[in-house]
Amino acid sequence: MRRISFLLLLGIMLLGGCTQIQNGDSHATDNASNGLIATEPAKDNEQRIYEFETRELYARREEKQIYGVLYMPQNADDQMPAVIYSHGFGGSHSSAAQYAIEIASRGYVVYCFDFCGGSTGSRSDGSTLEMSIFTEQADLEAVLAMIQEQPFVDSNNIFLMGTSMGGAVSAITAAAHEEEIQGAILLYPAFVIADDINNRFTNVEDIPDTFYHMWMTVGHVFAEDLLNYDIYQAISGYKKDVLLIHGDADSIVPLSYSERAVEIYDSAKLEILPGAGHGFYGEDAERAITWILEYLSIHTI
Repeated sequence: MRRISFLLLLGIMLLGGCTQIQNGDSHATDNASNGLIATEPAKDNEQRIYEFETRELYARREEKQIYGVLYMPQNADDQMPAVIYSHGFGGSHSSAAQYAIEIASRGYVVYCFDFCGGSTGSRSDGSTLEMSIFTEQADLEAVLAMIQEQPFVDSNNIFLMGTSMGGAVSAITAAAHEEEIQGAILLYPAFVIADDINNRFTNVEDIPDTFYHMWMTVGHVFAEDLLNYDIYQAISGYKKDVLLIHGDADSIVPLSYSERAVEIYDSAKLEILPGAGHGFYGEDAERAITWILEYLSIHTI
């Protein structure tokens, strides 16, 4: 374990990180039935900045070990709200470092993990040839169960957060565990993924044992599990408030997929970053973090 000074580390990251800055005002849309995230005064303790430490923490799904890193606030309450982060296709737990630092510094436990077979560099067990959207859902469910058992976690305040494919997995997992999930934060969620597969393969017999998807080799099961899969039907069961953040220049997951999700959800708000693509950097990342912290502040009970 190593103690990290939040402000020092964040300064280093911002100096050394990507600096793609988009101009223009952000826009927000929400479903007509519910204006989700109103501007509200910050809670009394929102501005408190916590130091935190990181530690490795493992979960298990059957025989597979799931690797993750826990961001643990120091000198916080005995039980703290928690955010579980799911990375995108071919990503890793480290993809969320900037978000995790900001959220943990506000007194939230943050757990970032590697999906089994989620990338060629995954530190969890499993091969990319075995991975599918449903194995990733099972991984997230195993992580959720592990986090719920931690004595320092307030099980009434567990949030799921994900980017790209991890956002899609977080959405379907939240719907399957609505009573256990206080909120969902979805950044450019890959609701396009089923369409990508159905546009490529007509039936199961067309799917090869292995094939190249985007920048990674995957197995037959990856496509089979998505063939004729209605992801919007799967996520529609989640009735609590959802925050979506998407760039209008995303060429991998077009903005229209998040706009459709807002129509499907009972209560969701979509924040749009003009000019942002698939991934947020510089000023766009800062705006996304601001929206995320506002959402967490309002929805933590």
